[in-house]
Amino acid sequence: MSAPEMISMGCRLNIAESETLRQNLVANNIDGENLVIVNSCAVTNEAVRQTRQAIRRAKKDYPEKNIVVTGCAAQIDPAMFSAMPEISAVVGNSDKYDAANFKLGLQSNRPDIRVSDIMRITETAPHMVSAFADRSRAFVEIQNGCDHRCTFCIIPYGRGNSRSVPAGEVINQVQTLVDKGFQEVVLTGVDVTSYGPDLPGEPTLGMLIERILKHVPALARLRLSSLDGIEIDDRLFDLLTGETRLMPHVHLSLQSGDNMILKRMKRRHSREQAIDLVERLKAKRPEIAIGADIIAGFPTEDDAMFANSRSIIDQCDIVHGHIFPYSPKQGTPAAKMPQVDGQLIKKRARILREAVTRRARAWRQSLVGSKQTVLAEISGNVGYSENFARVLLDAPANKGQMVAVEITGMQDEQLIGRVAA
Repeated sequence: MSAPEMISMGCRLNIAESETLRQNLVANNIDGENLVIVNSCAVTNEAVRQTRQAIRRAKKDYPEKNIVVTGCAAQIDPAMFSAMPEISAVVGNSDKYDAANFKLGLQSNRPDIRVSDIMRITETAPHMVSAFADRSRAFVEIQNGCDHRCTFCIIPYGRGNSRSVPAGEVINQVQTLVDKGFQEVVLTGVDVTSYGPDLPGEPTLGMLIERILKHVPALARLRLSSLDGIEIDDRLFDLLTGETRLMPHVHLSLQSGDNMILKRMKRRHSREQAIDLVERLKAKRPEIAIGADIIAGFPTEDDAMFANSRSIIDQCDIVHGHIFPYSPKQGTPAAKMPQVDGQLIKKRARILREAVTRRARAWRQSLVGSKQTVLAEISGNVGYSENFARVLLDAPANKGQMVAVEITGMQDEQLIGRVAA
């Protein structure tokens, strides 16, 4: 029984869910030999364009295979994908774990559309805690969906409302992954800091982390995906700054450094709150590396507003930056706001990326001479330190092996590490 060819677009959550989907089809005896599944992304217009491009490329590479598209973009606009001649079926986000939806009965000349109303999904099914990627770090989905309605974001309409995985199921999955040899687990979701209020007792993300660390003592490293800083409560803050098994790497969903733009985005934090959070994190745990998502050229952004986004990179010491040029998404309030010129958006995105690059280069330089613990990736000669710096090893290591290194220099966007004898 062959597994299907999987093509994942977009976020880490898609990577994790693609692995779950592949395993689920194999377990249900769905022969994937003649099947290509494209797990789509809808976060920007560019992401949708790249998904369509990936579909066309897949059909050229596998002309005899059936192409099925699933994921957020397929959920939001199934008609657009069903109109593509390359497509055999469109399967929604809540439908993709029903293996029967991939038993393609191609009885007509038009694609099958199997897309349910995502807003009616109220529970997190067991599949959402069974995902990991074929790499040295494993991914566990603890939450899906989002209850917030940022004016630029279409994702709630692709993922539905927020729903959390019970802690016991998360712990069992983490233990299973550790038993398989994984030393690092990443907790992922659409809005991980919103974890828990839909569960009995209303547990928080901090409470979940405490339970994982207590009940899976063999887990060496726990990492968190993107966090909404306004939801970092005292319990989670204390874990981030005081728990050595929780990695010193905090990626914040900032989106902008300007208060007026943040209000127009319907974000719940201010510029001052973001800066204060980072200052407090670093005061208690100086080695914490800060990452952030920032959108360039949001509607109405003028030069002064952009300058605030540019300056927050230095004020928050952002060394892992994800910079997104704004593009309007049909169906979002921001798409109806006065738009910034497209060429100016590209210029601003480039300026922000250059600012992060300079900050990251200085940060890497500051690590030269330090001792780091690196988790080796599949290639064997590269890996990631606890603060998520990419390290080129001077001697090969086994995939998933934890190695102690001394940082001896830099090469391009990575550090050079001498493996301890």
